[in-house]
Amino acid sequence: MAETTTEKNITVNRKASHDYFILQRYEAGIMLVGSEVKSLRLNRANLVDAYAVIESGEVWLMNSNISVYDQASINNHDPLRKRKLLLNKSEIRKLNKAVSEKGNTLIPLRMYFKNGVAKVELAVAAGKRKYDKREDIAKRDLNREMQRKLK
Repeated sequence: MAETTTEKNITVNRKASHDYFILQRYEAGIMLVGSEVKSLRLNRANLVDAYAVIESGEVWLMNSNISVYDQASINNHDPLRKRKLLLNKSEIRKLNKAVSEKGNTLIPLRMYFKNGVAKVELAVAAGKRKYDKREDIAKRDLNREMQRKLK
């Protein structure tokens, strides 16, 4: 029997591919409280300035904004709190080794629900310089021109 997986995107970090070279991708679970899950189901999250750090063998998602859930009354969450990411020890070791190299960092690419469970796609990335960004824009424009001429 083929197992079907359903994925529903919550939010995507569009600036990530513009500002970074993506080297490796990992899927991580995320520890949330109830009001955060309710807010995510309404697509009220933002990953623009988010990043991940490794502290004492654990991976934490920092600066990700999950908006306050209006119906949660006094039991609401802090929108910018740090959230623990769930990964295997071997994956954390690989991430730690990759991040220890000069210029590499951990950034979230997207947040989504997979079979009803909130997940984060994490990437080991290296920052782009200004000339790298200009080069990418020039390539994209060239490809658009080629597509126009082929039509």
